Amino acid sequence: MAADAGRQVTLYGLEVTDDAGYARYREAMAPILARHGGSFGCDFVVARVLLGPSPRINRVFTMIFPDDGSRERFFADAEYRAVRTRWFEPAVAAVEVLAEG
Repeated sequence: MAADAGRQVTLYGLEVTDDAGYARYREAMAPILARHGGSFGCDFVVARVLLGPSPRINRVFTMIFPDDGSRERFFADAEYRAVRTRWFEPAVAAVEVLAEG
């Protein structure tokens, strides 16, 4: 698909230990993500993992950016880093990058 050329998609698996805190994180980071051209694709709450890098994964989602540079700028953004420290880190026990492309 030519329109998707250069797009950067990452599939993540998380162990979320505080659903309310994680919801606050997602709400606070959404406008920052949008400013960098990013978005979420699929987003799943997982009831049971049969095989994978961690049996604790309970959330799986894709993040999509127009290119690698946009993704790197988002994760380096000072405002994002503050939101991550405040809400993500206390709410998430494990992060797995399941696929990138």
